[in-house]
Amino acid sequence: MKESKFILQYPENSGYDKTEINFYKGNPDLSSVFFTEKSEQKRLFISDLTITRLESAKDFFNQFTNKKILNEKTGEYIAFHETDILLVLGAGESFKTMDSVLTIVRTALENNLDRNSLMIAVGGGVLTDMAGFAASIFKRGIDVEFVPTTLLSMVDAAVGGKTGCDFEGYKNMLGAFHPAKKLYVWPSFVLSLPHNEYISGLGEAIKTALLFNQETVKMFEENPDKVLARDLNLLEKIIEECVRAKASIVQEDFKEKGRRAFLNLGHTFGHALEAVAGLGKITHGEAVCWGMMRQAELADRLSICEKSYPVRVRNLLKAYGYDTKAFPSVLEDKACNKEKIILELLKAMHKDKKNNSSGLVRCTIQEDVCKTQIKSFKDDELIPLFTD
Repeated sequence: MKESKFILQYPENSGYDKTEINFYKGNPDLSSVFFTEKSEQKRLFISDLTITRLESAKDFFNQFTNKKILNEKTGEYIAFHETDILLVLGAGESFKTMDSVLTIVRTALENNLDRNSLMIAVGGGVLTDMAGFAASIFKRGIDVEFVPTTLLSMVDAAVGGKTGCDFEGYKNMLGAFHPAKKLYVWPSFVLSLPHNEYISGLGEAIKTALLFNQETVKMFEENPDKVLARDLNLLEKIIEECVRAKASIVQEDFKEKGRRAFLNLGHTFGHALEAVAGLGKITHGEAVCWGMMRQAELADRLSICEKSYPVRVRNLLKAYGYDTKAFPSVLEDKACNKEKIILELLKAMHKDKKNNSSGLVRCTIQEDVCKTQIKSFKDDELIPLFTD
């Protein structure tokens, strides 16, 4: 049952109108949303091998028949329900490639989608990012809608129009701004997530709270047991607060020319860690949390923040089991080459798409909770953050 609806309105000069965000209570019921009435649009649904096996979504996906295997090795396939097509891709960060994006485009082309057709992604942030990118380049852009199934995609990836894929081992190097026309959010999907995927999404939710909502930070600080136990009432509040916070900043700054860059808190460090560890070796949210600790330490070293701030961030992250060490556990097998690894982290940070031509590394950094700025730093200011 749909509980509430929220409209994210885009600026007049953005080229886009709005995203309708629908929040639902209870178990996911995709059939009631998509199959109750016959669609006048030709639709390509895009999902992955993990999502199609979820008990909460099986009834919907089982309505697609006449399966045709596209790749024997990965198990990717297409199937059909009346005029709708389902494309099922491999799951995980390792599939977030231009090849997967082109598989979506090729499927759309071979099944005669036109500029009035619709792509609908049912999955996590990897999938919504790729489907949005494919929709942005197919016939110069068609509509896309998202059913986010992970906490990470609900609170962050599916909201705001950033799309893309990884390239040459670097996160989200290719992409475009192409927001979904509609989002369908069932928080109960989160109850079936593996622990690491749940923790990944929590990392982005904590980031959003640190940026925009003191009360949500307190809620995280006071209720770690309930949050880790996936108390659905708390999760519904967290998800809606995060969506509304992100939507508000996107409305103000769609193309990330100003305050929207605050949403990159922890990401310059986190993306570098993902690249050096090997994409998929650590979840995105865990890497971002490590990055948030690095920015807090940086702010402390340079006397940018309140003295209580890094202590508060460390205590919060530790309460949820995130790695706050300078040299993270995911890189421990490389510790014998620590100096080399630190240089690799710096190199990856310099590759970050948020940097300009100054040769410095641009980071989102906080003075305190909900007090944020963007600054650029020299390598010698960053190196100590990986060694203490």
